[in-house]
Amino acid sequence: MVKHGKNYQTAVKDLGKMQVYEPQAAIELAKQLSYVKFDETVELHLDMGVDPRNASQQVRGVALLPHGLGKQVRIVVFAQGEAVRIAEGAGADHVGDDELVKKIEGGWLDFDTAMATPDMMGRVGKLGKILGRRGLMPNPKSGTVVQAEDLPRAIDEARKGRVEFKLDRTAIIHLPLGKVSFDNDKLLDNLTAIIEAVVKAKPTGVKGNYIKSATLTTTMGPGLKLDLKPLLILSSS
Repeated sequence: MVKHGKNYQTAVKDLGKMQVYEPQAAIELAKQLSYVKFDETVELHLDMGVDPRNASQQVRGVALLPHGLGKQVRIVVFAQGEAVRIAEGAGADHVGDDELVKKIEGGWLDFDTAMATPDMMGRVGKLGKILGRRGLMPNPKSGTVVQAEDLPRAIDEARKGRVEFKLDRTAIIHLPLGKVSFDNDKLLDNLTAIIEAVVKAKPTGVKGNYIKSATLTTTMGPGLKLDLKPLLILSSS
């Protein structure tokens, strides 16, 4: 059983275990309960009513956060020919082909997002074991395998706050919303964008409650259970 420190215990002493919060109230409370000296990430954890073992019930997609994540996003692009010039012009941090692949094979992983043009995927495929376990492998379904002419748009989205989400083996989706230092309204806007994207990604064959429960928390803070009705209203507002 996990043991929490005094600061955590102080933060949670007035929380009712069965209490649920509307999104705005949860954001305000999560920020109030932040007791550490660094700028914590505000996180959303969704317990999904799908079967992660069923290929037809996989939930995966991308949310574009209007206010970003409050951090610099380092972008790598695997490209060759004219696509190199386009990626560099769009502001990618590192662009390359075989030499970039070898650099990563050698252990370099100083980046947050990886993209590739379709003609590079044959060479990038050998990095599957390295990038896959870190969620960095370019994939058409997540919008990170990009035609050369679409690289400026994809790179711009990644800079602004492009967040990929994917169901894990326990049927939970984990997503960052931003930082504790963000204004409440900005965190709510980001939360709305995420819920809209997750609802849009609902597999057609799913029956019953698509989202079973939702929890808002900060990096070191307690989990606050969200009231699902007002949360889901965000996706249609």
